[in-house]
Amino acid sequence: MEPEPKMEKSSEVVDTSNYVDYGSGDAGPVIYIDPAREAACRKKFDKYVVPVSVIFLVLSTLDRNNLGNARVFGFDQDLGLHGGQFGNINTLSSVCTILFEVPWVMAVKRWGANKSIGTAFVLWSACTLGTAFIQNYAQAIIVRMLLNAAEAGLAQGFAFLFSTIYPRELAGKRIMTTNLAQCISGAFGGLFAYAIQTMGDRNGFAAWRWLFIIEFLITIVICGIGWIFLPSAPETAWFLNEEEKETMRLKKQRDFMLRGDDAFDRKWVKLALTDPFVYLLGLAFFTSSVAINGFGVFLPTIIAGLGFASLKVNYMTIPVFILGAISLTIQVYYSDKIKKRGVFIVGCCVPVAIGYLICVGTPNPHAGYAGMFVLVIGLYPISTLAVTWIATNLSPDSKRAIGMPFAYSIANVSNLISSQLYPTQQGPRYVQGNAVSAGLTVVAGFLYGACWLLLRYRNAKKEKLIAEGATTNGLEGDMSLDSMYIL
Repeated sequence: MEPEPKMEKSSEVVDTSNYVDYGSGDAGPVIYIDPAREAACRKKFDKYVVPVSVIFLVLSTLDRNNLGNARVFGFDQDLGLHGGQFGNINTLSSVCTILFEVPWVMAVKRWGANKSIGTAFVLWSACTLGTAFIQNYAQAIIVRMLLNAAEAGLAQGFAFLFSTIYPRELAGKRIMTTNLAQCISGAFGGLFAYAIQTMGDRNGFAAWRWLFIIEFLITIVICGIGWIFLPSAPETAWFLNEEEKETMRLKKQRDFMLRGDDAFDRKWVKLALTDPFVYLLGLAFFTSSVAINGFGVFLPTIIAGLGFASLKVNYMTIPVFILGAISLTIQVYYSDKIKKRGVFIVGCCVPVAIGYLICVGTPNPHAGYAGMFVLVIGLYPISTLAVTWIATNLSPDSKRAIGMPFAYSIANVSNLISSQLYPTQQGPRYVQGNAVSAGLTVVAGFLYGACWLLLRYRNAKKEKLIAEGATTNGLEGDMSLDSMYIL
């Protein structure tokens, strides 16, 4: 397919049936691509890559989170853990998550999703199996730190990949696979663990060891198959025919201002790490993530407080996660449709704060359970849209590969805070933890609002310069006049 030049200015948006031409800046004439052909390519990525991301994220979340279920099976006793040692394992593992997010996303940019995410998959699978054979506290720390290091960039790696495939106004529906995976894992992970628990000790292995052995076998088979479908680059995906590959190559040329050069230029490290938007969104994401982490602790506890047996507790979490998945899907869909992020994120902070305040205000466990349904309406869309917001506003790819996971790393510091907010002795109500989560969610609402004001100010400044006839403001990437921010 030959590029067909158009007469419009390179920075102008051409909107045809939800198709957006971002222009190619000074790199040459604007390239036109038939919207139907581009849509056909997207459908293939939806068919082959998006489901793989859900599978990878669900299984990695199970592998990471089932350490808590293993405690029920005698994990602490078998390893001789005491005091705060189990908490130390989780804390040190979380530090690895924070440290390795940026390197993994940079690896996806440098070597492609197939090699980078595939390597991560092999490493975390090996660590999952290794967990089944640990014998003491030190081995537990080492294996779980390695597992979190291997999984650190998975969600952000997929988000980066999707930002290179889909237009900015369509990326949210694919990036939300991260939180859909959390909903699926949260809804059914406990039931899976309960099923393993009923096996009891077999062949000299405790039930908790079988939990990780079986998880490894499931992961290595299913993710091994999924690995085949991951492309090294959107332009060379094996499931595209030659015409479709050419379409994706032209798309990359057309979106040059968003994508940039393949080679990584170190100047983007400085530009990403000195952009106030990265820090402001990272801080907002941090304050809202405390609520997400607290939810994972508090939900099963409030249901257990109703007096139900452990299996019943697992059943009763399912409708909460289902509502969360429905709310996530609807809000992300409309956020993409009307090309707005900030208003949805700030709006979602309201039910989260209200849900936690219900739990603070009454000792009635039934009211607390109802509060979880209120809370989950806004819980998952916040993080999905926050990642989408920064993934689709930072450009080119080199700046995005640094700024997006760096902001996410700031957010993940919340894992260290949440573990201190919900000590076991304060259950089942966790008044302190729920009150702090509610307060931080309100703070998050104001910080996300500040992000919106910052981007709105930048857009207004660019529009003023363009109206005055300026062709450049001397800046590059998303800061240049060739790019407007999605608010």
